[in-house]
Amino acid sequence: MKLSARVEYGVRAMAVLALHDGLGPLSLKEIAKSEKISYQFLEQIFPDLRKAGLVGSVRGARGGYYLARPPEQINIGDIVRAVEGPIAPVDCLADDNAGREPCCHRGEACRTRHVWEKLRDRINEVLDSVYLNDLIESKPEPLVK
Repeated sequence: MKLSARVEYGVRAMAVLALHDGLGPLSLKEIAKSEKISYQFLEQIFPDLRKAGLVGSVRGARGGYYLARPPEQINIGDIVRAVEGPIAPVDCLADDNAGREPCCHRGEACRTRHVWEKLRDRINEVLDSVYLNDLIESKPEPLVK
C-alpha cells in the first residue's frame, strides 16, 4: 500500500505553513519553491485543504495561504483525509460511510473484513497521533551523499 503524491505533497506543504505560522500568508509559489514541488500540483491540493478548514487564504499581492488552526491542532490524518478522502485499505470499507450501496454484499459474513478494519483503524490511529508541530519540532536526518 502506498500513499499518493497528493498526500505526501499536502503534508509537506502544510509543514512549511506550520514553520511559517504567525508570520503572514505564504504564496503557493513560495511553498512550491521551498519544497521543490510543482506549483500546478499545489494548486490542485490547496482547495481541498481550504474546504476542510485546514488553511485560510488572503488575496492580493501579499496574499497566500496560512494555517486555519495552530500546528498543534492539525494532525496528519486531517490532511490525508482532506486530500484523499476516508482512509480505507479496501473498497468495501470506503463504502461504510459514503451512503452508497456497498460494493460487497458479504458484510459480516466476510472472513477477511476484520483484518482490513484493523488495518484501517491502526493507520488512522498513527496518522491522528502526529501533529504538524511534531513535524516542525523534529530535526530531519541529514542526507547521506
